[in-house]
Amino acid sequence: MANQEKITLPADRLPVIRVVAMPKDTNPGGSIFGGWILSQIDTAASIPALERAKGRVATVAVNSVEFHEPVFVGDMISCYAEIVNTGKSSITVKVDVYAERNPANLETVKVTEAQLTYVALDENRRPRVLPD
Repeated sequence: MANQEKITLPADRLPVIRVVAMPKDTNPGGSIFGGWILSQIDTAASIPALERAKGRVATVAVNSVEFHEPVFVGDMISCYAEIVNTGKSSITVKVDVYAERNPANLETVKVTEAQLTYVALDENRRPRVLPD
């Protein structure tokens, strides 16, 4: 699991969200539940989807998720999200998740990457065409 090359947070863009992993989010193995990370990913991915749709969206698919490294209590995770494709009413978003740990000797690791698809919804929660 250990990656020997030094990783830094992407300098060319800002994270959509940043959050610290807390003890209540741990699994019996002592690392953070994958479901907690997925929740952060869904939240992060929904932000550019909402902006692009100019309104309500719903998650319709988690196309892929790859867990590269565990997340631990105290890790500051940063989620970077970008739209990679749009359709008539759908928006596909890629999310890269990094963890910063050990502040005294800062280490940054890419922990997860995912791709999710959203659909734009109208006032009746039915799919609608994306605006220009």
